[in-house]
Order: sequence, then structure tokens, then C-alpha cells
Amino acid sequence: MTRAAARLGISQPALSAQLATLRDIFGDSLLLPGTPGKGMVLTPRADHLREPLRQALQALERVISTEPGFDPVSAQRVFTVGANDNASAIVAPPLIRMIGEAGYAGIRLAFRTIDFNRLPEQIESGEIDVALVSRVLPSASHVPLLQEEFRMAQRKDHPRGTEPPSLEEYAALTHVIVSGDGGSFRSAIDDLLKELGYARRVGMSVQYYSLVPLILQTTDLVCTLPALFLARYAGSLLSTPLPFEVNKFRLYATWHPRFNEDPGHAWLREQIDLCVMI
Repeated sequence: MTRAAARLGISQPALSAQLATLRDIFGDSLLLPGTPGKGMVLTPRADHLREPLRQALQALERVISTEPGFDPVSAQRVFTVGANDNASAIVAPPLIRMIGEAGYAGIRLAFRTIDFNRLPEQIESGEIDVALVSRVLPSASHVPLLQEEFRMAQRKDHPRGTEPPSLEEYAALTHVIVSGDGGSFRSAIDDLLKELGYARRVGMSVQYYSLVPLILQTTDLVCTLPALFLARYAGSLLSTPLPFEVNKFRLYATWHPRFNEDPGHAWLREQIDLCVMI
């Protein structure tokens, strides 16, 4: 109780008095002493109240914090975008350039990597305003930003030559893949190859797209990547069509629905969409 009171900025007796009032209102103890050293525990009634109260507090927060409008010229706001290095490379340069050229001095941007397992809570809390992802989150708001075909990349003087590979050759090559979660040696491409009766050798797995060009330029490994990413390295890498049909790479902007009507948030989403169209 003492620590809880300190977090709320009130005295422990004041918190005890408020708890007594809540107990009278709800007709329940709400909090009971737990195991020694473990503080207080919720009663079943209090635990049942947690979710509706959380939603009510979020609604109140929106009423208090939502601006009647958003003027990027006068606004003072930090926006946080969650993205891997590929998505950041697509969106960050034009977005930062646009903000600088427009003179939005009070707008600051933070780009950070995504832990997909924590992403739902991060966008709900506002820790991340908008995430750029290749797969959408259940119950999250989202809009499609772009779709691109996949191509196979290799160094320009690769001993296999420059012609598009056959399915047999593609499977025989040694591949590097990008694993967003880190450490995986399998992707949807491998599932597709299995359906076609083939298997490829994945000799290396990296967590960052930006490492792949450095690896391809100095080895005989190949990699299957979105065409838009490979276009940045056209001077040092060769890309060829794949010998099979595969779903296109898709990029989405996603955020928590509680920010749907936030004017500043809506402005950020619009700017991201415009940047992808450039």
C-alpha cells in the first residue's frame, strides 16, 4: 500500500481511505493480504473489474488528450514508428525530408525495431504510434502501403552466371534468409518449395536486411528479397526473376484502434502513406 500510494502521489492513509470508499461502493473487499512479502492480491470481484475499468480510463484519456485539431507547424510532438530496417529504409528518408522541408520544427521522429511478440501491447500503450509490418495484427487497425514482387539476388560476378535460375538450380544454391525473430532457417519460400517437391539449403540466417548486401557481395550465397529493397543495391547486386510463383511482399501500417480519431496520429499515418507513394 505504501508503494502504491507513493506512485499515486498521495499519503498511505489517504489511499486507505479511498480504498475503504471503493469497498463500500462495490460491496467487496477488492484487495486482500497476499503471501507474506507479496503485498495485496485482487479478489475475484476486483479482477473482474480490471478490464472494463481499463477501457473506461482509456476512453477518458482520449477525451482529455485528444486535440480539436492538429497543426504540424505549431505542434510539439514525438512520433514513434516501429519497423525493421527494410521498412525503415523505405519510409524514414522521405518522411524526415518532408518534415524538414515543410519546417515542422516541433515534430520529432523515433524509428525503432519491432519485437512482434510485444507489438500488440506496444501499440495499445502508445509506446509505438504506428508499426510497419508485413503481416497484420488481429483486431488492430491497418492500411496497406505497398506490395512488391520477390526476386533472387546475387553478386554480379557470381560463378553461376546471370541468367534467371531454373527451379533445380535455385534449390541447389546456398541461400541466406532474413529472420525477423532471429535464428530461423526456414520461411514461406521453403513451404512453397516443399509443395513443388524441392528443398533448398539455407546456409545462413540474419536478423537485419542491411546485412544481406554485404554478405552477397563477398560470397556465393543468394537471397530472395523484395524488388524495392534490391533496387537500392542495383550497382553491386544482380537480381533475377524467381523460377516459381510466390505471393508478393506486402507492407502495412498498423496501429491500435483507440488512436483512430487522434488528429496527430491521423496526420502521421497520412504522411507515411504519402512517403510510400513517392
